Order: sequence, then C-alpha cells, then structure tokens
Amino acid sequence: MSDVRLLDADERRVGHSPQDAAHDIARRLPGLIVAAKEVASSVMHGVHGRRRAGIGETFWQFRPFVAGEPATNVDWRRSARDDRLYVREREWEAAHTVWVWIDRSASMGFVSRLALQSKLDRALVIGLAAADVLMRGGERVGLLGSTRPLAARNIIERFAETMIAEERTSTFEAGELPPNAPLQARAQLLWISDFLSDPADIDDKIRRLSAMGARGHLAMIADPIEETFPFTGHTEFIDIDSPARLRVGRAEMFRDEYILRLEAHRDAVRAAAVRRGWTLLLHRTDRPASEALLALRMRLDAGSDPQLQKVLG
Repeated sequence: MSDVRLLDADERRVGHSPQDAAHDIARRLPGLIVAAKEVASSVMHGVHGRRRAGIGETFWQFRPFVAGEPATNVDWRRSARDDRLYVREREWEAAHTVWVWIDRSASMGFVSRLALQSKLDRALVIGLAAADVLMRGGERVGLLGSTRPLAARNIIERFAETMIAEERTSTFEAGELPPNAPLQARAQLLWISDFLSDPADIDDKIRRLSAMGARGHLAMIADPIEETFPFTGHTEFIDIDSPARLRVGRAEMFRDEYILRLEAHRDAVRAAAVRRGWTLLLHRTDRPASEALLALRMRLDAGSDPQLQKVLG
C-alpha cells in the first residue's frame, strides 16, 4: 500500500510504556503548539464581540429551567403564565465555560501520504487552537476530565503540559470516548475524534452528556484515504487498535460497499448528534486546520441560538 503510512514504532503508543508515550508526546507537541498558535491567530481576525447569556444587568431572554439548576434561578412571574418553569437570562461579557476533549486513542495515529498530518496531530492542533481562540474571546476553557476551566494567556502550553503529565502516569488510558465527567448546565463541549467507535456507544455518550444540560459540537477528523479508498490489487489492511489483519486479492471490488458503510456510519453519528441539538463538522486532514477552527467557532458562538445551531449543524 504505497499510499499509506502508519506511524512508526517510535510514534505509536500501542505496546509502549507510559514513559515512551510521554516522550513521544513531549517531542511532537512543541511543533504542534506553534501550529496551534498560528491557526488561532489567523482565525482571531474574524472574531468580533457578541451578545452572550449570563449574569448581568440587561435582560437577554427567557429559557426553560434545566434540572439540576438552583431553584433561585426560576423567574416565578414568567413561569406562572405557562405550565413550565423559566429562567431569566441576562446579557453579560463575562466568561462561559467550554470543555474540550481530544481523542488520543490508537486509531487517531493513522496518516496517509494524501494528508498534511496524522489525525491525532490535526486534532491536537484544532483543540489547542480552539482553546486559545475561546479564551481570547472571553470564555473559560477546560480539558474534560483533566483540568478545571481556565482563562489563562498560556492556555495552550498548560493544556500541553497536562497531556504530557497524563501520558507519564501508569494509569492513563487513551479512550475513544469522553469520560463521564460532570458538566454544568449550558456548558458547551467540543469533542474532537475520528468517531470510528460503535455509533450506539457514541449515541449513549451524547445522551448522558446532554442529560446534564450541556450542548455539544462534534469535530470528525478523517484522513482523505479513508473516504476515497484507492486500493487495488492484493492489499493487506492492518487494524491499528488490535493485531487483526485482512488480506484481499482485489481490493477495488470492496470500494463501493466500503463507501456505503462509511456513509451509513457517519449518518448514524450525525443523527445521534442532531437528536439532541448537537452539531457535527467533518474535517479532512488534507485541508487547512484553520477551516475547521473557523467553522467550529461559528458553531460555538451559535450555541445559545437553537435556530442558528440547527442550520450550522
């Protein structure tokens, strides 16, 4: 398969000690940090002030009460006119909370020669750049399950240090799905992954996170070769997550069925997101990272506008 390169033994975490994995992350992150800052700076030129919901003096809107919120948030006068409880939201310029979760499982290490970088590296660049852009826009940003929400100028470096420290621990496992960490009502989650897990597991995770009142945005990272399937003749496919291998004599005969299955898988993931008002963005690693970051920023800004969120999703 001349068009495909898997990360070599020094680049992959599978089968390596936590120390080796930490060394690998530490070696690659400086370059990714620089790339993330460049991408964030290019996107910041298009970011302007905006109205956001929160604690303040100017009335913003009424919204339905979310289970788990303090009862003191209820606007009883407005609620008395309906059979639902409502909360009075006010406009402010203080921070919202946005959580970022980056899939660092083995399948994210895949890269073909058609791509600009591996899925993992692209996910890290987008995630770190998003944290920087969001922080500079006034939000507090945290790594889900790893840090508290931060509003620090060096947020990219701090997140990178956190990931390196996690890799050094013997108990760290790079899972394919976000942890069951508590999310505040109305918080937003940016989930970056290739979403190659079972759609039923993804749907269940979205359901659990949505039950806390959180809004989510899925960034699906794909290598272009995963969509084009250009293989012909005798081909051996290797599963990056396990020792499994598949050898076929005429790979081109599988192309149509493969593409149909890939579309069905993505449709299932998209449906799981849309059912709960979440958005999904597909990003290929042969495209600039800035494209994905700008599109994600629009979705995050539209998080408090269900109609706009529906259009963008």
